[in-house]
Amino acid sequence: MANYKNEIKRVLTAFKALGDLNRLRILMSLRGGQLCVCQIIALIGLAPSTVSKHLSILHQADLVEVDKKGRWIYYRLSPAVDKRLMKWLAASLADDEKICDDAATLKRILKEDPEKLCQKIRKN
Repeated sequence: MANYKNEIKRVLTAFKALGDLNRLRILMSLRGGQLCVCQIIALIGLAPSTVSKHLSILHQADLVEVDKKGRWIYYRLSPAVDKRLMKWLAASLADDEKICDDAATLKRILKEDPEKLCQKIRKN
């Protein structure tokens, strides 16, 4: 019975984390691989502290992993994320205007030098 309750709690935590548009956008953007926090900030367009809070919630829900390399912090999908969930989200949101816009914006962001991108974000 204890495992059942733990599993239910894990699922509820994940779905609560996905109950916010910006966190869902972040999760969808990580499908292509890891991103630097500055890249995520540039994509989402919110204050660094707000993006940090969203990333913290996704991390607590075991949806993303953090990898710190020197002063760089990267996020990627957690291996614990069920592949069926991501497939369902991708199919469900395939025609969503915001998710499609994010994909196009992310392509542009990935072409930028991460160092310059982070400097630009720090100035704002």
